[in-house]
Amino acid sequence: MKEVLIINAHQKYDGISEGRLNKTLVQQAKSFFREHDIRVSETIIDQGYDVDEEVEKHLLTDLVVLQTPINWANLPWSYKKYADEVFNKGLFTGSMATNDGRTPGDPTKHYGSGGLMTGKGMFISATWNAPQESFDDNRQLWMGGGSADDVLLNVTLNYKFFGYDILPGYHCFDVLKNPKPEHYFEGYQSYLNHTLQQLNAKK
Repeated sequence: MKEVLIINAHQKYDGISEGRLNKTLVQQAKSFFREHDIRVSETIIDQGYDVDEEVEKHLLTDLVVLQTPINWANLPWSYKKYADEVFNKGLFTGSMATNDGRTPGDPTKHYGSGGLMTGKGMFISATWNAPQESFDDNRQLWMGGGSADDVLLNVTLNYKFFGYDILPGYHCFDVLKNPKPEHYFEGYQSYLNHTLQQLNAKK
């Protein structure tokens, strides 16, 4: 692996969400990859971006790391705007996908198989107010046994559409009422080491 794109999708809400934890996790990932001689490009959505440059970043990098808070069981709305603009450009210019994968002769099959980004990977690193216990447990009311990755399927499906391999996410839970920053950072370091080993093993 030669290059990583880290997207910071945090959207600032004064007095509510300043973005310090997400920023620190971005810095941790940047340091980790650079220590392994991997180039890092970065996009901070809240600071603006150029759509053509973002498409080019996706084309050049081997791995996309999407760092984000979870706002109302989804990513901030500014990320949805980013995804609409960048992915539409990548699709309709034919740079990230040829089409949606279907053919006129069989228009009902193989939707999502036209991506040109095969061989690349992506994962989400997310910060949650929800506690870890609310996931993967059929007795829990909110998710009813579903996982944190299940909540974000609408995001990862977009990358799968373009051919990316979707890696398991990293999740920091209960960051508002019971924050454990050292636990988050130690866990992320282990996660990054494991992920890099897996990616290198696929070569």
